[in-house]
Amino acid sequence: MQRGKFITFEGGEGAGKTTQARLLVEHLRSLGIDVIQTREPGGSPGAEEIRNIVVAGDAGRWSPRTETLLMYAARSDHLERTIRPALDAGKWVVCDRFADSSRVYQGAGGGAPESLIEALDAAIVAEDQPDLTLVFDLPVEVGLERAFGRGLFESRFESKGLAFHEKLREGFLDVARCHPERCVVIDATGELEVVSERLWSAVSERLL
Repeated sequence: MQRGKFITFEGGEGAGKTTQARLLVEHLRSLGIDVIQTREPGGSPGAEEIRNIVVAGDAGRWSPRTETLLMYAARSDHLERTIRPALDAGKWVVCDRFADSSRVYQGAGGGAPESLIEALDAAIVAEDQPDLTLVFDLPVEVGLERAFGRGLFESRFESKGLAFHEKLREGFLDVARCHPERCVVIDATGELEVVSERLWSAVSERLL
């Protein structure tokens, strides 16, 4: 059986990733592709429990190093219980955030050592890197305004201030520059349908 494809969505707050991931899943299913949608942190019962302690509380509750360890503990369970079984069964997996969010939120934004993140990634993600990572990019002020306007702020990460979110934007763009073989930057400005067209163009060109 041919292994499924693994697509991840990355980007800052308010970029529209979750909505676009849902629309992509619907489109893939309309083409007869067996696909599951998942998220991080979370995506499996154990990982969802870790999510509850990671996203709650004040902004300084966890150090970047501790956050990194918690995120990779959740990611390990997510891979074991959800992602790998689906891919091995030939299903496509669409995931709202994955390892690049650790590189950016805990690394570029928080200051956790890159060596720690990459060592954990090599041990836990290993060969299960995404086939395609869609990096949603838009000005930080626009993303935060969208998130505030829709009441999307659910966690301590959104309360870390404008400078932190500027670091996140640059961090995601840097990931895309360093990994052009799997990353495509999606301009997340504009109407929903326009962004969907940009996304589908990248998916069809890279994977279909």
